[in-house]
Amino acid sequence: MNRSEEIAQQCADYHAKHPEVWDMFVDFTLQMVRRGFHNYSIKAIFERIRWEKDAGGDGETQFKINNNYAPYYARRFMKMYPAHDGFFRTRKLTTEDKPATHLPEL
Repeated sequence: MNRSEEIAQQCADYHAKHPEVWDMFVDFTLQMVRRGFHNYSIKAIFERIRWEKDAGGDGETQFKINNNYAPYYARRFMKMYPAHDGFFRTRKLTTEDKPATHLPEL
């Protein structure tokens, strides 16, 4: 297993525990599509999710999402919504060339 596969598995586990994050991700991304953007920042979408979850939270529970998941969410969106392929600019995952760390998720 390489580091990319390890992060992909951690991301899948996170997604299973927090499906509402995917719903927010899709909603916020499609909002930007409707506004006429042809490309947008995956990091901006992640930060908006953090803002919305924290602002609408209970004031005690801190919301967390690992930045390592951003490229996996971007690729998943473009795979599930092929009309928007290329909306997020992606590049080769450098973690594909690195061994798995076998460390717990941050």
